[in-house]
Amino acid sequence: MRSAAHPNIIVFLSDDQGPWALGAAGNTEIRTPNLDALAARGARLDRFFCASPVCSPARASLLTGRIPSSHGVHDYLDGPHTGPDSVDFLAGSPTYTDALADAGYRLGLSGKWHLGASDAPRRGFVHWYALQGGGSPYHDAPMLRGAEPEIATGYLTDAIADDAIAFLDEEANREHPFFLAVNFTAPHKPFAGQHPDEYTDLYRDCAFESCPQERPHPWLQTLGGGPIGGEPGAREALIGYFAAVSAMDSAIGRVLDRLRTHDLEQETIVVFLSDNGFNCGHHGIWGKGNGTFPMNMYDESVMVPFIVSAPGRVAEGRVVDDLLSAYDFPSTLLDLAGLDGAAFEGGPGRSFAALLADAPDVASDEERAVVVHSEYGPVRMIRTRARKYVHRFPYGPHEFYDLEFDPGERANLVDEQAHAEEVAELRRRMHGWFAEHATREFDGSALPVWGAGQLTPLGDDPTAAFAPPGWDGAPTGA
Repeated sequence: MRSAAHPNIIVFLSDDQGPWALGAAGNTEIRTPNLDALAARGARLDRFFCASPVCSPARASLLTGRIPSSHGVHDYLDGPHTGPDSVDFLAGSPTYTDALADAGYRLGLSGKWHLGASDAPRRGFVHWYALQGGGSPYHDAPMLRGAEPEIATGYLTDAIADDAIAFLDEEANREHPFFLAVNFTAPHKPFAGQHPDEYTDLYRDCAFESCPQERPHPWLQTLGGGPIGGEPGAREALIGYFAAVSAMDSAIGRVLDRLRTHDLEQETIVVFLSDNGFNCGHHGIWGKGNGTFPMNMYDESVMVPFIVSAPGRVAEGRVVDDLLSAYDFPSTLLDLAGLDGAAFEGGPGRSFAALLADAPDVASDEERAVVVHSEYGPVRMIRTRARKYVHRFPYGPHEFYDLEFDPGERANLVDEQAHAEEVAELRRRMHGWFAEHATREFDGSALPVWGAGQLTPLGDDPTAAFAPPGWDGAPTGA
């Protein structure tokens, strides 16, 4: 039964949004008035990290609270997305949406899924409007309504928002609470020529000082005359990226307006975040973790924007700078919804709901609160407030950054004798953490993850699950 104890939930998820691509985070060039207003009504996390700097494993971790080396998704999924050969990569893995369904919530999805079997709605979903694959143009996108194929006529961001609004209209007067996942494809590429003029015109004269176009990174991956995560014309790509964010912001505003029309704002938790970060020229990279090979772990790739508003549960205007991560998300959301999230704290995840309250009184483990980990196949990272260590199996190169003096991660000090003890300590902590939370079946440290896609579950021969660079013509970087 719907009650004040168990509010409705809307989770907006963007695709490839850097932590810098938000007005509320200090970017004065990008226009995100609706998200900025949402942050003012709630809390913004200033240092929230994805579990992996690429789509599918990041999304799997958000749903399960488990790390990729526990759930087995290590790269973006590039095998069959529908039909008899498609696989539900989360089959058998409890998700927070399962917990919501068990608690009586009615679940809806509008937008991207990209975790296999896109034509098979997950348990508890009474509404399923899913992108067929992992990426799409912004016009005439292939969608699924339940298991039935459908083309989204018009602009995809608006089509996803329109579908979400229709779900709200259907659920507004029901007695059970609802959960709605609004999973945009924005601002994922393609960029140039994809977005309505009213948004691209906002940026025609933009200086893009927030996205300096640096000398190409030595590890940058290229394809078709441009960086693999970008397009040959950097300025047009920037216009498209910024326009995609602003168009998404407008669409989010329309969904929230409809929530107010139904007088549900005070009894609804609203979350906005992205799956993984993104570089638009930062570090000389266009893309996220697989914008380079070896894959990178720069903060622009592994941090994402995060906003949550929940009247009576979350303080207004709070900015939280604790280092928090995707594996904390399921237990936190369930905690905010008045449900028991303990089942999602068997791994590294812990609820941070207390940090969001009006008068937080948190006796947390300080060491745990300021350390996060991330992974991308055989690349692993440990990040404290002041230091970052990146380890690449089996041979390196490894990286160590002193973030107090080098917040932009420019000087790799891993071979400096003055930092040898710090490097050794972070390495020990990192190996110990993964030894505790990874499983032998899904451990990614020995897998040949190229950043070119995962084709199948790991199975009996896990090395055969990953596409080499150039598979089927070229990696898609979804």
